[in-house]
Amino acid sequence: MKTRILIVLFIILLITSFFVFDLSQYLTLDYLKTNQMRLMKYHEQNMALTLSLYFLAYILITALSIPGATIMTLAGAGIFGFWTSLIIISFASTIGATLSFLGSRYLFRDWVQNKFGEKLQKVNEGMEREGAFYLFSMRLIPIFPFFMINLLMGLTPIKIPTYFFTSQLGMLAGSIIYVNAGVQLSQIESTKDIISPDIIISLMLLGLFPLIVKKLLKR
Repeated sequence: MKTRILIVLFIILLITSFFVFDLSQYLTLDYLKTNQMRLMKYHEQNMALTLSLYFLAYILITALSIPGATIMTLAGAGIFGFWTSLIIISFASTIGATLSFLGSRYLFRDWVQNKFGEKLQKVNEGMEREGAFYLFSMRLIPIFPFFMINLLMGLTPIKIPTYFFTSQLGMLAGSIIYVNAGVQLSQIESTKDIISPDIIISLMLLGLFPLIVKKLLKR
């Protein structure tokens, strides 16, 4: 019980520090574009340190549901290039999501239940009906908020390894889109420029595809 309280207090401290020290100013597109060359130069001089700090920062941002994952993804692509950033982001985002999932399951269960009870019922029904395919579809379809999926899934019976690998696979398509955009960072004026209606429709179809196949196989 004491350990649980200490972990909760530590999480609250991290989130509070983010807003008290106004760290969000470093997670904007303007800041990133203005300082891209300086960050790239620092990376060239301190490669291992830069990659390690970026990896840990990405995990923290996703685990604590702090706004800024999109900018972090663009920053990684703009500094490290496509493949390096894609590998780092794929694992960091999944680890962060899993930590958030575990926090919901073991630390904030009552709060999540009270806050999202109505949505949780629908998620439980979907998981009971479709299993991991349901999580995979939610990860692909952009209309479901990233942090909400983590929190709600923590209250379902899904096993941790299943959650981890399904999330990593499901988030990969979106990561590729944003990383590819980040490589062309200088051409981006707004994060809205990245996801077009055509891409949203494509992701939705991709997300629904496994569910449709499963139903057809049952028939």
